[in-house]
Amino acid sequence: MENKNNFLGTEPVGKLLRKLAVPTLAAQIVNMLYNLVDRVYIGNGVGFLALTGVGVCLPVIMIVTAFAALASAGGAPRASIAMGKKDNRSAEEILGNCFLLQIVISLILTVVLLVWNRPLLLAFGASPNTIEYAVDYMNTYAIGTLFVQLTIGMNAFITAQGFTKTSMLSVIIGAGCNIILDPIFIFVFKLGVKGAALATVLSQLVSTVWVLLFLFGKKTILRLRGKYIRLTPRVIGPCMALGLAPFMMQASESVIAVCFNSSLLYYGGDVAVATMTVLTSVMQFAMLPLQGLGQGAQPIMSYNYGARNSERVQKTFRLLLKVSLIYSMTLWAVVMLFPKVFISLFNHEAQLLAFAPTPLRIYIAMLGIFGAQVACQMAFNALGNAKASITVAVMRKFILLLPLIYLMPHLLPSDPTMAVYLAEPIADFISVVFTVFLFRSQFKRAMEKMEEPGGEPLVKP
Repeated sequence: MENKNNFLGTEPVGKLLRKLAVPTLAAQIVNMLYNLVDRVYIGNGVGFLALTGVGVCLPVIMIVTAFAALASAGGAPRASIAMGKKDNRSAEEILGNCFLLQIVISLILTVVLLVWNRPLLLAFGASPNTIEYAVDYMNTYAIGTLFVQLTIGMNAFITAQGFTKTSMLSVIIGAGCNIILDPIFIFVFKLGVKGAALATVLSQLVSTVWVLLFLFGKKTILRLRGKYIRLTPRVIGPCMALGLAPFMMQASESVIAVCFNSSLLYYGGDVAVATMTVLTSVMQFAMLPLQGLGQGAQPIMSYNYGARNSERVQKTFRLLLKVSLIYSMTLWAVVMLFPKVFISLFNHEAQLLAFAPTPLRIYIAMLGIFGAQVACQMAFNALGNAKASITVAVMRKFILLLPLIYLMPHLLPSDPTMAVYLAEPIADFISVVFTVFLFRSQFKRAMEKMEEPGGEPLVKP
């Protein structure tokens, strides 16, 4: 079993990255459709206010997926590093611990979302016009929290082993079900936003079954075994420490979305909040494929980091950075040139089409260089550098963006609504510069540590 994954340390890096990144990239593109299809159907089929109501639910959904990252984004790289050291027993122990952790977290989140969804949604920017749409969506979505957690979380361990085609299929299966079920529940059964949420829950259930059948089966390298499905502090602690940065990155997206929604509701009303729903949806065209590229590179970097092969780690990162920047710059140019094409995907109402292009151009102004940010963050996690990863997450969201959301309207009082949107590109620019400089020093240190005679890789808990 130990030799099945040796290809991570022997195949040419370029060929290997294509082999692993194409399926993960395809999976994230499909996942993007998965996330956007509800909003497309609701915006065009149910209406403008329904789209706004579902948009208010997005911060809550981000929190759910953030908790999935707490276990998976911390556990999967550590499992890959253990595999690189030829220690598959430890890798399977990590897998089992993270599996149980996600079940426990899911049950807690389900209770919280079912009991307190209305006050949460009102606090997150729902207005009297949109709250009922938001509650209808969230009541149904909450039931599927367990499936969301396990699909996202356990799929990361499939990718970490190099089975990217299998992890891609798990996403494609779920997305395909969602795309088929959405119009049936929304239009045929007339369930509106409840139907969209129900389609998502059932689709995630199908994906969960697929993922677990693989991890309990014989084709996987790391198998879910009953003796490891427990919570052992010495195992789960370092995984949660490493997963804290991705958790904070995603959870902070929720906090930021709440701040954006409340500020925009105050300065610009429902149309400004609806526009924010479109902007965050368009940003997923950037973030999810970039994360897919990073997920394809992660097993290569983690495995070779565990094997103390610095040359392959460096080659993989350089290639990841190059491809990420090409993609982010290309998407930036396309959105800048054709903003209405992206906006009209979600709604054709004249009010939104007239208002949204300028905020969209402002919001994605720094998207072109953002590929460097994501590539460095994914590399931090692949190398187990929890401290640097957390630092980057805190810098961008809490130190920069959060204060700017409230500060910018006072600096540009002539147009406070547009000033709120302007907070994003300012924070992005400063964050990218900070991340690149931090990464240069941390990456150099990690490579030097690996090359010390008889030394161990620098893996920070």
